[in-house]
Amino acid sequence: MLSFVRRHREPLLVCILLAHALGMFLGSSRRVREPNVIDRVALAMTAPVQRAAVASVDGVVNAWQQYVSLRSVRGEVGKLQTENAQLRGDVVGLAEARAENERLRRLIHYEEGNPGPKVVARVLGINPDPNRLTLRIDRGEGDGVRRGQAVVTADGVVGQVLRATASAADVLVAFDPNCRLGGRIQRTRARVGVSGSGEAQALKLEYLLRSEDLEEGDLVVTSGTDGVYPPGLVVGRVTGVQRQTSGMFLNAGILPAVNFTRVEEVVVLAPQPAASVPTRVDSQGRR
Repeated sequence: MLSFVRRHREPLLVCILLAHALGMFLGSSRRVREPNVIDRVALAMTAPVQRAAVASVDGVVNAWQQYVSLRSVRGEVGKLQTENAQLRGDVVGLAEARAENERLRRLIHYEEGNPGPKVVARVLGINPDPNRLTLRIDRGEGDGVRRGQAVVTADGVVGQVLRATASAADVLVAFDPNCRLGGRIQRTRARVGVSGSGEAQALKLEYLLRSEDLEEGDLVVTSGTDGVYPPGLVVGRVTGVQRQTSGMFLNAGILPAVNFTRVEEVVVLAPQPAASVPTRVDSQGRR
């Protein structure tokens, strides 16, 4: 017994003091008295233990509250990140819709200024044909698209229909070497030939005499003499004028008005009527 008391004398002393303080508190619950020496000793010894216990409890409570707050903040951050990603997607979608609306608005204005049958089509892609530079569109014979029809945008000439199926068609673009069209220098009204160079953003100006007036930046439009394109469509602007010391014609290029790598919607025009040939009548009124 004595050995047990010696080994545990400090915890026993604390328990006795606590029990004494509790007993004094319970005994004095109905009356107020000044603490005696034993009370003061008990309070002095138990105060650090009480402060440590309170600090431990407060630490645990604070840690738990911080953990709960952190979990809440993480949840809010995840929610905000999801909403941010959705908003970014909406912004991209709105930008695409705005760009498409602008292109379609320009096509509508083109249709209003150029009456006549036409078909609006969407470009599906570039055909992987090394011998022909063509675009595939999502309209075909079922929509009234036929071989040889002119294809344009609000900016100018794209090309002409090379072949058509029931629901799609291939458009031979203007810069293909096999493409030819009749043009005119808008400033001087001189007729010229326009052919593809095989490069995406380059056409060739042909059959303009060296004596003709030609300047860098002159606008080239369709002449309407090729039976495909109506007159007045924009082809591009003259670039790289070279006046040779010999030969009949000037050498020059044309920068297309249409960026063929960015075309998304096009307009297919109705076939142009054949030019009428005047009928000769003799002096007696006979044909």
